[in-house]
Amino acid sequence: MAKHKVHYEFPMHCLSEILYEYLATAEGLSEWFSDDVVEKGDDFYFSWGGGPAEKATLIRYKPESFVRFRWEEDEGTKNFFEMTIVIDEITEDLSLNITDFCHPGDEEENRLYWENLIENLQIKLGAA
Repeated sequence: MAKHKVHYEFPMHCLSEILYEYLATAEGLSEWFSDDVVEKGDDFYFSWGGGPAEKATLIRYKPESFVRFRWEEDEGTKNFFEMTIVIDEITEDLSLNITDFCHPGDEEENRLYWENLIENLQIKLGAA
């Protein structure tokens, strides 16, 4: 069954330069996204709870703006997950927008998963 695209937006109270480091580096991602992250070129290996590493490839990025990864299991598809820093032109409020793909019926589980991850990130950044 094909996955479909979902979007989430989370307000963040921090500097975009600092936030980007938590999105685009192995060290930053290991603080909130998974237990351990190893970066080898454009390939990132994510591990949880001592389990086997799952590979995601960094397929697009723009410094201090966004990162887009594709899980190894999604190679050959248009599926990806992207984390984009958005700054409102008028208020200068910063938000983190997430684009992900999930199976039909898994939307609520996927939303809760990202909410939990972003809550961890906000705590690490002092941006809650």
